[in-house]
Amino acid sequence: MVAITTERLTIRPLTAADVDFIFELYNTPGFKRFVGDKQLHTREDALNYLEASLISMYQTKGLGLQRVALKSDDTPIGICGLIKRDSLEDIDLGYGYLPGFEGKGYAFEAARSTLCFARDELSLTRLVAITDSENRRCIDLLTRLGFHYETNHETLPDGGLLVLYGIEL
Repeated sequence: MVAITTERLTIRPLTAADVDFIFELYNTPGFKRFVGDKQLHTREDALNYLEASLISMYQTKGLGLQRVALKSDDTPIGICGLIKRDSLEDIDLGYGYLPGFEGKGYAFEAARSTLCFARDELSLTRLVAITDSENRRCIDLLTRLGFHYETNHETLPDGGLLVLYGIEL
């Protein structure tokens, strides 16, 4: 995916230079709870995860989580992008943000641009998103973007529930 700029954001592929940001983001309580604990205990763990799991997604054109940063000063605030998960038939919209940047419309702005990219550049006609059924912020964002609840996707080991939302582009 090429870099995308919006009114307030720059969205571009992650690089190894983003390791400190990834370490911080993936260790926030909300990210661990709703996305999962990737066991990134050291900067080296974060670098290995960044290279093996995140950057490797870019091998498929247009896919992968992208770095979302403030356009004004390039402060990284989150990730947003398209993921092909083995457990899903369709491409999945994924995202996560540092707590200090939640509730300011940045996630909506980045996700809306990603949906446009998926439709206009990749010619996708449908996307899905999975989330914890208790992740109200995520569900509200998906609904605001035009996604609709489709089905319960998976029961988690702790008894939680992942739900699937979909959108026709």
